[in-house]
Amino acid sequence: MTQLATLPGVRAERDQTAVAAPVRRRRRLGPGKPIRFGAAIGPVLLLVGWSIGSATGWLDPRVLSAPWTVVTTTGDLIADGRLQSNLLTSAQRAFVGLGLGIALGTVLALLSGLSRFGEAVLDGPIQIKRAIPSLALLPLLILWLGIGESMKITTITLGVFVPIYIHTHNGLRTIDSRYVELAETVGLSRWEFIRRVVLPGALPGFLLGLRFAVTGAWLALVVVEQINSTSGIGYMMELARTYGQIDIIIVGLVLYGVLGLLSDGAVRLIQRKALSWRRTLAD
Repeated sequence: MTQLATLPGVRAERDQTAVAAPVRRRRRLGPGKPIRFGAAIGPVLLLVGWSIGSATGWLDPRVLSAPWTVVTTTGDLIADGRLQSNLLTSAQRAFVGLGLGIALGTVLALLSGLSRFGEAVLDGPIQIKRAIPSLALLPLLILWLGIGESMKITTITLGVFVPIYIHTHNGLRTIDSRYVELAETVGLSRWEFIRRVVLPGALPGFLLGLRFAVTGAWLALVVVEQINSTSGIGYMMELARTYGQIDIIIVGLVLYGVLGLLSDGAVRLIQRKALSWRRTLAD
C-alpha cells in the first residue's frame, strides 16, 4: 500500500482531491472590524429623524423646534455674545468640579485600596454616599454653603469623586497578587511598588471611572445652574423657560449633549492610547 501511494498517478489524484476540498474558514465570534466614524452614525440618524419629523409636521414646533430654527437661534446667540459668555462660565464650573472630584476620588481610592485600615474607615461612608444621589444633597448643601459658586462646585465634585473612587479602588483590588509577590521578591520600596505595580494596574479602572465622572460632571452642572444662577448654560435655559423660548432651551440641551459627547470621546481616546498594550474584544 505504501508503494502504491507513491506512484505518480495515485499521488496526482490525491493532490487534486486535496485542492478540490473546500477550506473551512474560521468563524469570527467578535463584534467585527471597527466602523470608520461609527460613533457619529447614531447622532446623525437622530438628527435626520428630527429633521424629517419637523419638515413633515409630525413634530409641533411649539413642542420641539426644528433643527434649522435651532441653528439660526445659535447664530443669534453667538452674534450677541451670550452663548460664549455662558459657555465659558459653565465650562469653568465643570472643570473645577471635575478636577477636585478626580483628585479626591483618586486619593481616597489609594488610601482605601492599599490599606485595610483605610478601607475599614473610608469604604463604608463612601458606599453610603454612593447610594445617595448627589442631587438629593442639594437642600442640605444650600443650607450649608448658600446658593453661590461654592455650592455648585461642591455638588459637581460629589457627583465626580464616587465613580473615580469605585472604579480605581476596584482596579487596585484586582491587581494580580503574583505581581505583588514579585515586587516583594525583588525588594521594591513602597514608592517603587506604587509607581511600577499599583498605578499601572489601577489605570484601566481609573480611566473607566473617568468616563462616568465626566458625564456626571455635566449632569450635575445642568441642575445646579438652574438654581439662582446669573450665568451659565443652565441659567440661559431657565431664563428661556420663563419667556417660553423653546428654541433657546433646545440650544442649551444640544450644547450639553455635545459637550458630554466630546468629553467622553476625549477620555476614550486617552484610554485607547494609554492601554494600547491590551488586546480586547473591541480591537
